[in-house]
Amino acid sequence: MTAGQRNGGRALGTLHAEWTKLRTLPSTWWLLLATVVLTVAAGVLTTASLSTGDCPVPAECHEDTVRLSLTGVWVGQGAVVVLAVLAMSGEYGTGTIRTTLAAEPRRVRVLAAKAVVVGALTAGAGALGAYGSLLAGRALLAADGFAVPGLLEGPTLRAALGSVLYLALAALVGLGTATALRDTAAAATTALALFYGLPVLAGLLADPDWRERAEELTPSTAGLAVRATVGLDRLPIGPWAGIGVLGGYAAGALLVGALVLRARDV
Repeated sequence: MTAGQRNGGRALGTLHAEWTKLRTLPSTWWLLLATVVLTVAAGVLTTASLSTGDCPVPAECHEDTVRLSLTGVWVGQGAVVVLAVLAMSGEYGTGTIRTTLAAEPRRVRVLAAKAVVVGALTAGAGALGAYGSLLAGRALLAADGFAVPGLLEGPTLRAALGSVLYLALAALVGLGTATALRDTAAAATTALALFYGLPVLAGLLADPDWRERAEELTPSTAGLAVRATVGLDRLPIGPWAGIGVLGGYAAGALLVGALVLRARDV
């Protein structure tokens, strides 16, 4: 057996071990269910409150119905961040991280395996939540007289897939933060503040130019631009550029987490 084959086998073994650990935790499935339910429920509440009453005729309502249907992504991100934090900090809390690192001394490989498993589970829940929201929103809005785009139309498909990617990247930010801080409360507070606190602070800036620059660099404000399908020129940042900003936060969090993980004894 070549060295490459041995390394590949070890990598698959580490991936399987992380999958086994995460899927056997009841909190994993409760948080994934919460992601789907919160995403769909918030989208339904938003679209149900929309009316064509203020429009001259229903066909002239120019609301971004796709973005409104995907409102719940902003709510569901909290559940995926907590899931990702627990995937790492939970092992520090119980002390099982010592066993994990004894079984796989290559610490970056452990973190990479966790990232793959957390990202895949989050993407799966995100897909159910996003498309469930679009289906529910489509039914509600069409019944109220709105012209709703097809689910496979370019902008709608981009918004849906982008929302799934957004949730997966948000989870990776949480994972990287937990790896660096190790403590569940500290990591969850820090990561949630990035997604919910920073947008509030950015909105408090009095100068419009400063506010726009801050929104371009805020992970949730920038990343959630991917949900928009109309009026893109009015956004502080483009849809995919915004996802790129969030991807930068995810990469930075994982890099810092990997460096800290390698530097510490445990």
